[in-house]
Amino acid sequence: MRFRLTPRETSFYDMFAASADNIVTGSKLLMELLGADTAGRAEIAERMRAAEHAGDDATHAIFHQLNSSFITPFDREDIYNLASSLDDIMDFMEEAVDLVVLYNVEELPKGVEQQIEVLARAAELTAEAMPSLRTMDNLTEYWIEVNRLENQADQIHRKLLAHLFNGKYEAIEVLKLKQIVDVLEEAADAFEHVANTVETIAVKES
Repeated sequence: MRFRLTPRETSFYDMFAASADNIVTGSKLLMELLGADTAGRAEIAERMRAAEHAGDDATHAIFHQLNSSFITPFDREDIYNLASSLDDIMDFMEEAVDLVVLYNVEELPKGVEQQIEVLARAAELTAEAMPSLRTMDNLTEYWIEVNRLENQADQIHRKLLAHLFNGKYEAIEVLKLKQIVDVLEEAADAFEHVANTVETIAVKES
């Protein structure tokens, strides 16, 4: 850890932690979606929209603090990238739930639950990692595991696509379901972007 003579704005740490905790809330709503009926899914979508709005508020707070702070705990570009990537995760999760409701999907294909389980685990790891930004300690295992989870998500996504294109689904249903599983894959990618940004920050601060 580099020794600094200047004070640093520390509220960023709390805001990043709050943003990551909100993502855990979103991942739990995704898990609820799996066992919900049509009415239940609509209600979950409403709660997910509220969580996404909370995520937007958290991101805007970070940007406002960034623009008004003379001294930051680490590079401004990295703060911006980390906040944006965290926001992307919530956006993708909210989009996935919204699409399930808008498309009136009766049954999600087998394998979607595995996608969501990976996202839930990545959300937990991300929330656990954010407080460690204060000291940059014990973060290596975090980004290694999130990268492993993203590779797992890639494999699940490819299997889902193969399943969707096996001829058992109507063409319009394939289009609907493919868009949903693609958005969930984008959420997994966004978790990796967060982990890569954290790794970049840790390397610079070492």
